[in-house]
Amino acid sequence: MSSAEWKHKCEAEWSLQGAPMPDCVDWKSVFEAKPLGRNLLKNPEPHGLSKDTPPPEPELSDAPPSGPPRFEPEGDFSGWTTNTEVLPYDTSGIPAGAVVCQLPQYSWFSIEQLVDLKAEGLWEELMDEFQPEIVIQDWYEESQLHESIYQLHVKLLGADKSTVIAEHTVSPTEDLSTYSHNWKEVSHVFSGYGPGVRYVHFLHRMKNQFMREFFSTRFTGSSVIVKPTKSSH
Repeated sequence: MSSAEWKHKCEAEWSLQGAPMPDCVDWKSVFEAKPLGRNLLKNPEPHGLSKDTPPPEPELSDAPPSGPPRFEPEGDFSGWTTNTEVLPYDTSGIPAGAVVCQLPQYSWFSIEQLVDLKAEGLWEELMDEFQPEIVIQDWYEESQLHESIYQLHVKLLGADKSTVIAEHTVSPTEDLSTYSHNWKEVSHVFSGYGPGVRYVHFLHRMKNQFMREFFSTRFTGSSVIVKPTKSSH
């Protein structure tokens, strides 16, 4: 099949009317990579859980486990870069002179990925001129561990991987007055972000708690999808 025919297949596949499609692009590779409309994040469900099923209830051990405190959740985090930040004990609500046997210890578990848009099959002219919509979605568990259990920070980066062209941050506050244990959706659409975007840096943080046992905040369904839709400037 000729290059022109592969180019035509790409046009038909994604209905890219008005998008720059120069002949110098390897259209066979683009078609095979199918970079538009699919999730560009690797391993989006490392806990093996689906957003379509309620998160499992935490299980308490019959006897408290022995051993050192634990701060990292179980899961297969291949494809992600992870980091744990153990937070200092919060003693702000304890009256002076009170004796406390045990306090919960919290930690942030950070999970991040860098998406190389060109490596995934997108071409520079599309990103610079057409600026297709970049849709971010994530689901986190209502763990009820704290009023702040989730943070998201997504950055659109230039070719040097450090120049921030656009970014979006989410840090919700949880309502702990009534018990609820579901998945909560977080989403954002980048559009009209300007030329030069070559990478998407996706980072989210979940708060965990250790007090004799480990309790985690889990996530699922993380996605970065480039849509074949022109940005509204």
